[in-house]
Amino acid sequence: MRPYHLMLKRRSFLRGGAAAAAAASLPLVFSYHRTARADYGALVPDPEGILDLPAGFTYTIVSQTGDTMTDGYRVPGAPDAMGAFPGPNNTVVLMCNHELSPGSSDSPYNDGQDPPPEAYDEDAVGGVTRIVLDNDTLEIVSNNLVLVGTIRNCAGGVSPWGWLSCEENVDDGHGYVFLCKTDAETVQMPERIVGYGRCNHEAACVDPDTFHAYLTEDRGDSCLYRFVPNDKADPFTGKLQALKVVGQDDFATTTMDVSEIVDCEWVDIDEPDPAVDILRIEAQGKGAAIFVRGEGIWWFEGAVYVCSTSGGPADGGQIFRLIDGPNGATLELIGRSDDKDLLDMPDNICVAPWGEVFMAEDGDGDNYVRVLAPTGEIYDFARNAQSDSEFAGVCFSPDGKTMFVNIQGDGITLAVRGPFPEVEQPGTTGDDTTGGDDTTSGGDDTTSDGSTGDAPTTSAGTAGGTEGDTGDPTTGGAPTSDGPSTSDGATDSSGGDTDSGGAGGDPAGCSCDADAGNPALDLALAAAGVAVLRSVTRPAPLDAEREPSEQSS
Repeated sequence: MRPYHLMLKRRSFLRGGAAAAAAASLPLVFSYHRTARADYGALVPDPEGILDLPAGFTYTIVSQTGDTMTDGYRVPGAPDAMGAFPGPNNTVVLMCNHELSPGSSDSPYNDGQDPPPEAYDEDAVGGVTRIVLDNDTLEIVSNNLVLVGTIRNCAGGVSPWGWLSCEENVDDGHGYVFLCKTDAETVQMPERIVGYGRCNHEAACVDPDTFHAYLTEDRGDSCLYRFVPNDKADPFTGKLQALKVVGQDDFATTTMDVSEIVDCEWVDIDEPDPAVDILRIEAQGKGAAIFVRGEGIWWFEGAVYVCSTSGGPADGGQIFRLIDGPNGATLELIGRSDDKDLLDMPDNICVAPWGEVFMAEDGDGDNYVRVLAPTGEIYDFARNAQSDSEFAGVCFSPDGKTMFVNIQGDGITLAVRGPFPEVEQPGTTGDDTTGGDDTTSGGDDTTSDGSTGDAPTTSAGTAGGTEGDTGDPTTGGAPTSDGPSTSDGATDSSGGDTDSGGAGGDPAGCSCDADAGNPALDLALAAAGVAVLRSVTRPAPLDAEREPSEQSS
């Protein structure tokens, strides 16, 4: 298969004079990554029928739904977003969300096993697991449940304090972001970050210098949020805000052209913890910009990368880059799908250590992990050869030598190795003045009593760095035995979702109105001066005989 390029369009002007000036001063975050490349070559059909990869790459299945973990619980189903952290003794700590709704048969509990007292809501079975892997062999050192009793833990993000797990649900008492410590060897009491808002959360990322958090929302008319702490010493007390385009209320980001840049500002949210699902309503009442299903988000070298999974003229997805500085913010569209055969609804994203954006698709039919290169080209990197399930959780080990990814519907977590670009390994992770004295983020997991996968023979080296612990985000406790409640005890009038972690129910799998369509596509999409930059005919799928089936998120 020859690599193909995304159809890209460029508007002949930039909105706003300040945006034009900002474009000239934006950091060229890819410019010095001399080994960066996205053309990894044609995909080779997997004899096992699980994952097609380019020549030279291999995969290992490191975890499967139903396996018994070293703490006695089962590996839950619907693995979703993940984050990889450096652990002690040459280990990698993989934190994994599980997007499960109440009643799912893929819960972490064995037959007859009751929810632990640490469960946030004993009727809910979503949560987070932790896998400690040997960084050379990829063998499991230990794995355990960290958070349980939440609903539809979809995406999240890495932070200076550990893994942030987001609930894509607004049932009564739910709709929050939870902090999960990477050294937690047992189920922990939930640490809810109320300041990050209550909504249909998707993903989060954190600026490690300012502790500003950026959060996406999975709705057809969602907003992009920022949390600004009052003091870095107390990083979870502060102000929640929403992104607004300067001079334009309710700006529809789905209409942006590739390379278009708009000036932005932030509007304050007065009630970050509403009793019902109206966070975006308040934000848009103040002119906040509208994103069509904001999903993956990633911090990389001074920029925030944001995915709108259904944005753009084909409803096929957009990738934005937000530069947020002390003198203002700019939002740039760096890639989009004009054809779902080329890019079909990217969901989780990550920026590899060398600067390429890896995108996990959640579309119809065949799903791929695609790569957006600095040149704007998009290439295939992996194909789900086993089913039409979405990919999720794409991320890299701290040394950049291993890519982790989930096939959600099949309940498997894979590690991929091969000729990735070389990454210069820093001697330290920098001045960790806010990290406390916890330098063993993976705990003391030095014995192996868990299951192991068939690891490839290549060595991934040693992950460097430490991960600290700052602040106590627990500003709200778990629901009481009388049932979960919101800040004022009101019932969520927006209705709860009944999807069982992607197995059925909500056809979009996002607690959003899948049939409502793109709310901004009725606006004019055509603009004068539009030109096609590049296009290549997409080859037929490797398995052309497979029939697409209904897809759930």
